[in-house]
Parts: sequence; structure tokens; C-alpha cells
Amino acid sequence: MLFLVAALLLLGVALGSVAHAPLPVSLVAAAVIGVWLVVFTVRERHSRRHSS
Repeated sequence: MLFLVAALLLLGVALGSVAHAPLPVSLVAAAVIGVWLVVFTVRERHSRRHSS
């Protein structure tokens, strides 16, 4: 339950800062996060295939 409260608090802070940031800054941040998540996913899948 505490994890859920912390996650919602962080989500509120992130959405609040995005609402006050200019659109290009928000889009660049979203693109950076998206690329980071894709790289993380590819690395995880690559390491799981080679470890088993």
C-alpha cells in the first residue's frame, strides 16, 4: 500500500512538472525516456537469451 501511495505521489509530481513545462521540452523528455526503455528492454531480452 505504501508503494502505491509513493508511486501516485511521484506520478503527480511528474505530471505537475510536465503541465508547467513547454511542449517541446515535454516531447524531448518523453522521447528520451522512451529510448531508454527500449534500450533497457533489448538489453534484458538479450541477456536472458544468453544466460539460459
